[in-house]
Amino acid sequence: MSIRVLPEQLIHQIAAGEVVERPASVLKELIENSLDAGATQIDIDIEEGGMRRCRVIDNGCGIPRDELTLALARHATSKIGSIEDLERVGTLGFRGEALPSIASVSRMRVVSRTPASDIGYAVSADNGAFSEPAPSPHPVGTSIDVSDLFFNVPARRKFLRSERTEQQHLLRMIERLALSRFEVGFKVTSNRRELASYPAAKRLSDRQQRVAQIMGDEFVAQSLLIEHEAVGCKLWGWLGLPTCARGNADLQYFYLNGRALRDRILMNAVRMGYQDVLFHGRHPAYLLFLEIDPAQVDVNAHPAKLEVRFRDGRLIHDFVFRTIERVLRDTRAGASSAQTAPTQIERILDSPANTSVNASMFWPSRGPMEPPVQHAFGLRESKAAATQIREAVVSSGIEYAGDSMLRQDQAPLGYAIAQLHGVYILSQAPDGLILVDMHAAHERTTYERMKAALQTGPVASQPLLVPIVVNVSAADADLAEEHAELFARTGLTVERSGPAGVRIRSVPALLQQLDPIELLRTLLAELREHGATRGIEEALNEVLGTIACHGAVRANRLLSIPEMNALLREMERTVRSDQCNHGRPTWTYVSMTDLDRLFLRGR
Repeated sequence: MSIRVLPEQLIHQIAAGEVVERPASVLKELIENSLDAGATQIDIDIEEGGMRRCRVIDNGCGIPRDELTLALARHATSKIGSIEDLERVGTLGFRGEALPSIASVSRMRVVSRTPASDIGYAVSADNGAFSEPAPSPHPVGTSIDVSDLFFNVPARRKFLRSERTEQQHLLRMIERLALSRFEVGFKVTSNRRELASYPAAKRLSDRQQRVAQIMGDEFVAQSLLIEHEAVGCKLWGWLGLPTCARGNADLQYFYLNGRALRDRILMNAVRMGYQDVLFHGRHPAYLLFLEIDPAQVDVNAHPAKLEVRFRDGRLIHDFVFRTIERVLRDTRAGASSAQTAPTQIERILDSPANTSVNASMFWPSRGPMEPPVQHAFGLRESKAAATQIREAVVSSGIEYAGDSMLRQDQAPLGYAIAQLHGVYILSQAPDGLILVDMHAAHERTTYERMKAALQTGPVASQPLLVPIVVNVSAADADLAEEHAELFARTGLTVERSGPAGVRIRSVPALLQQLDPIELLRTLLAELREHGATRGIEEALNEVLGTIACHGAVRANRLLSIPEMNALLREMERTVRSDQCNHGRPTWTYVSMTDLDRLFLRGR
């Protein structure tokens, strides 16, 4: 074939392949235009999963009559006008490709009215042909009706899934956009049936209600509301507690200046912030919003704009990582006992399907009544237990207020009253009962003590009898030479041995079992990708975690009341003590209200 210019319609259809993958892609572009137009209410109506029809109605600023046809022209936009505007994009769309691309593979009708006009105007597009604007009644705002998607591109239509699948993709897309703009109301209908409704949320309580509606009540109950601003950046949102981690990454939402992202730098920063508190193979849940100067980020680096390019990626990475790490580090056992998530008891009692309660809902049947276990306090031991508690409290210098009521307001985790099966500590706390996994709790407190000791002094280094020469690329050799001082502070001595080689002279003493070459290559890979590395620190922490795990008290080891109380006090002072090094919870709380409802007291 000879070289020739492609037909205009074919150019639009090829461009549509980059923008329009399925009905959800169409909806995303239309809603983002409505948000850029300042809409405060967006109504979406779909038919057959959006394949037959997808209509978006907003109350935004509208499009003037003489610009309606131009809005359907390729590369026509009101959002940028110069290279300076492109360098600080503050809108969700800006390239002017969405509407003409969608119009080239569907039948489209656009009706709009501006506040300065007494009547609306409509234009239609069918297979690339546009009509002239015609008067049409319409409130202030814009409605765009897209029907028969891919009617003229049958090969693309074959790749669409079932109506149910496409509708699910649509609803997930709307949820992501609804989480990005709390001040905007969204309503979704299909065949005159309401599928979802998210009223505008300006107050914090209303925002939390929308978050719970999309991400679940449990996420809101087990998350921390954070807000931190520094170095020209602001990070706010909801950070799920480590105990709220999930088996997959389906509850992870990150927005940059209102734009949804799946950016590698940001995802890595969040992962590192959670690295010391998550169970292996688990994924954190979060809803985070990062706000920075638009001039500091290039949003035109990815076809779907899911990834961006930062002017100073290392600064942004460290800000996000340090903020999340600090928030999670400051969670201490007992600090949130009055605001814990609904317990299993509360969830079952609140279920409308359960009108009566019996013990089998919570504990499996054990057949004939069994005697109490040896290490749980029965009636015979109650007097001795009270004596031990009294002695422990008095010896700690806290005023003792009688056997029936201790001054527990001075101890968030209360005071130990028993050890159950040699595994759990039972503690009487203000208005409730606290159960502590003594191994998990001791593991965390030991681990944090060792980490603190390691950070206050230099890392012990083990010189190698024969230095190891590693062949790397010239770029990696430059990195190793540039960061040699950083490596040395963590016990790894590295020097350049040639244009494309480095020499390892010593390794951290605690990491002698690791392959030094593999360790160095991992560190250099992190420096290449993120501009920073915590590989040595992570490896050291893993070793310390193993030491702490093996050194923690084991199951079936009997502890005295003073020993149990000492562990509870240590938990209250230790950072991240809500979970052990592997991410398992160290304690749980059952309120007196839960217990009263379980036993039907007051009914």
